[in-house]
Amino acid sequence: MTIPFVLMRGGTSKAVFLRSDTLPHDAKQRDMVILSLFGSPDPRQVDGLGGADLLTSKLAIIDAPSRPDADLDYTFAQVSITEPVVDYDINCGNISAAVGAYAIDEGIVPVVGPTTTVRIHNTNTGRVLLAEVPIVDGAAAVEGTYAVHGVPGTGAPIALDFAQTAGGITGQLLPTNNEIDVLETAIGPIEATIIDLANLTVFVRAEAVGMTGTEGPADFTEEHLGSVTAVKEAAAELLGMPTDGLTPVPAIVSPPASYTSYATGHEVTSHDVDLVARVVGGRPAVLHKAYPGTLAACTGVAARMDGTTVNAVTRRDRRILDQISIGHTSGVMPVSARVSRAAEKWIVDEATYHRTARRLAEGTAYVRNSAVAPVTIQR
Repeated sequence: MTIPFVLMRGGTSKAVFLRSDTLPHDAKQRDMVILSLFGSPDPRQVDGLGGADLLTSKLAIIDAPSRPDADLDYTFAQVSITEPVVDYDINCGNISAAVGAYAIDEGIVPVVGPTTTVRIHNTNTGRVLLAEVPIVDGAAAVEGTYAVHGVPGTGAPIALDFAQTAGGITGQLLPTNNEIDVLETAIGPIEATIIDLANLTVFVRAEAVGMTGTEGPADFTEEHLGSVTAVKEAAAELLGMPTDGLTPVPAIVSPPASYTSYATGHEVTSHDVDLVARVVGGRPAVLHKAYPGTLAACTGVAARMDGTTVNAVTRRDRRILDQISIGHTSGVMPVSARVSRAAEKWIVDEATYHRTARRLAEGTAYVRNSAVAPVTIQR
C-alpha cells in the first residue's frame, strides 16, 4: 500500500502530513495503517517514518472544512512509540503552525498580501484556531530572524491565536467553575487548576508532586512520574473522563528560577522568565523536552486569571502585562495573553504565540500490506 505524504517541522515538533482520503475509512484499519506507517510499536520505530521520540511521532490529517468558519479540517494524532495505540484526544500547537504553512503551500488557502490568515478547524477539540502565515513569493515564508528555543537557527514567525478554543472538550474554560480544586489523589489531597483552552490541562505546583520545577529529562524520576500521574488521574476522575487517556495534560508550574537548557546546555536565568513550567505527556509518559504550544497558550491565560495555581507562581510585576515568558525545558517561550470578566465568567481575549515551520520532505510512503486487515461487515 502506498500513501503520498509530506513531512513538516512545526516549532519543536515534526509530523507526517496526510490527506484524509488516503487513509481507510474504517477507524480500526486506519489506525493499523498509521501504526505501520510510523513503525510502531517499536522503541526505535526503525521500520517506519516515526522519529522514536514524543516530539517526532506525530501525524496531521488534513481534510476539506466541515464548518463554514474554517478553511480546512485538521486532525492531530499522537502515535505511541511502544504501544499499538494512536491517540486523538489532544492537539499539538507546534504542528498547528505547520498546518498553516501547509495550507498555503498546498493551495488550500489563497495567498492574500504579505500575511495570510488560515482558519484551522481542529477536529480533536472542535474549535477553530487562527494562523497568521507570512508570505514570500506566493508561498509560506521560511527564512526569518525569529528563534524558537529548542530549534536550531531562525525562521519566519507564524502567529497562532487560540482565543476561540476555550471549552473545546468540556464546554467551558473552567470545567469545574473553580480557579482551584482540591484533588483527592493517590498521594493525598493536592491543589490544582483545571483549564480547557487549546488542550484540557491540569496545573499543579511543583512542590506538590515532589519536584523543584526545573528538572530536565535526566532528572525526572519514576517517583516524579507516579506523583504526576496520580494528579492527572484524579483530575480525569473529577471530570468524569477515562483515566488512561492523554488528557487532562499535567503541567507542573513553579516561580522563576535558573536552570540549564536541555537543548543548548546554556543557562536560563530567573530574570529571563516569569514562571517555570514542565509538561508530562505521551505514551509512554515522559517529561516534554520543550513545551507544547497549546499548553503555552493555556499557561499564559491561566497566569492572567486571579486565584489559579499558575497566577500564584507568576512574577508579580508581570501579571498585568500582555506578554508572559514561560521557562521550559529547552528555553523560554513568550506568550501574549489577555483575559476579561463578564457575567462572573472569565473571557479569553487573546492567547497568541509564535512558531516557525517548514516543509522538510514529500514523497510516497510504503505501508506493509499486512497492516490492512480485512474487515467483516455485519448485515
